[in-house]
Amino acid sequence: MRKLLMSLLMAGSLLAGGIGAALADDASAPAAASAPAAPAPEATASAAPAASATPAAADTASAPAAAASAPAEAAPAAPTAPFSVDSSKINSGDTAWMLTSTALVLFMTIPGLALFYGGMVRKKNVLATLMQSFAITCLVTVIWTVVGYTLAFTPGGSFIGGFSRVFLEGMNYIKGDKATTLTVSHLAPTIPETVYFVYQMTFAIITPALITGAFADRMKFSAMLVFMTIWSIVVYAPIAHMVWEPTGWLAKDGILDFAGGTVVHINAGVAGLVCCIVLGKRVGYGREAMAPHNLVLTLIGAAMLWVGWFGFNAGSAVAADGRAGFAMLTTQVATACAALGWMFAEWIAKGKPSVLGIASGAVAGLVAVTPASGYVGVMGSMVIGVVAGVVCFWSATWLKHKFNYDDSLDAFGVHGVGGILGALLTGVFAVKDIGGADGSVLLQAKGVLTTLIYSGVVSFVLLKVIDMVMGLRVSEEQEREGLDVVLHGERVE
Repeated sequence: MRKLLMSLLMAGSLLAGGIGAALADDASAPAAASAPAAPAPEATASAAPAASATPAAADTASAPAAAASAPAEAAPAAPTAPFSVDSSKINSGDTAWMLTSTALVLFMTIPGLALFYGGMVRKKNVLATLMQSFAITCLVTVIWTVVGYTLAFTPGGSFIGGFSRVFLEGMNYIKGDKATTLTVSHLAPTIPETVYFVYQMTFAIITPALITGAFADRMKFSAMLVFMTIWSIVVYAPIAHMVWEPTGWLAKDGILDFAGGTVVHINAGVAGLVCCIVLGKRVGYGREAMAPHNLVLTLIGAAMLWVGWFGFNAGSAVAADGRAGFAMLTTQVATACAALGWMFAEWIAKGKPSVLGIASGAVAGLVAVTPASGYVGVMGSMVIGVVAGVVCFWSATWLKHKFNYDDSLDAFGVHGVGGILGALLTGVFAVKDIGGADGSVLLQAKGVLTTLIYSGVVSFVLLKVIDMVMGLRVSEEQEREGLDVVLHGERVE
């Protein structure tokens, strides 16, 4: 395990050199490069119809007569920061779909992920596991409101946003007697900014909640809250900014991540891997039976994740349009293929297909198709699904035992490995006619490597500091008694 962490650190030094070179190139670019043409509609995951993306043009009636001989005036540049519009500019269909998608993505964490993880732990830890997802939902809601949203989704530098929306300053809805005005995000100009804010909040919620599967059964609740608070600010927000905000480093390079392959799944997966390595194995791991206590809960949770994921992927079109429909189609197809891929791989390897296996395979497919869903066709989604099902089965069984780390609920094996596969295969199968962009495996690999190194190294440092200050792990006696009673004074009878 020390070798894994050293590899992350070494790769980080290489990446730092690449970042320095990229910044040097940016600094020497011609000044004219600072005013690129606005992207075509639907060219990115957050694209919206160009007609609604531009504020009213300034009055040009008083322009000098000499201007008449000038070339035709260029179209106004697309907005690069949140701005105010008249309520008539809001698309009711887009807004209704995004309200629905927001509820669906929240549904993925509570109750979906909570039940999926809760059914896989031992009975003495089920309440503690459910509590983690629920508490993270509350915690990140506050963090996102205070500072997370502004750091991720407002203009700033290449690696972090600005502070114009701290405590949601400037975000408003003003109902007047004759006209109503409200703010919209430059990334979603057809819906209220409040809706876009809460939609992105649900992504910020589920990402740290996914990490908890890696250290299930052994982390202090207090240490978990501190880690997730800092991690959401210093890891999640910068990665989201780099990938999804147009001023971000990876966004400017053209990284394709429709709904969170890098931002959510690789980010959470590698942080989970670091967590389980730093905390160490569960007491009795490899010697005592640690079978899931209730696979009914796990299957119900997986089904809820599947349904909620349509808000995750199709909602990332940020519009009720054809691209959202295509993202929904590819999500369904890839998930089914992955579930079958895992099921048959397990059937061949172990002689029987399991309920846990097919549920895990479905989640692996959902993970892998996430970055690709708005860019690939049906055949591409089928290949991504099958490959994810088989490879994630391998990573959750052979790979974990080969390197002897205790990823309790396979957070890295499914989300980390599945996210990496999906991000790279997006570069292989991206169809320009669907997503407006050509795929590049090398460019996708840059996004994968950046996320792996940044999330891995910062997570490691955070965990070490928290361990020195307050300790990360419960005692052996407390772990044997069970976290439900020890941490929360409750138990499931």
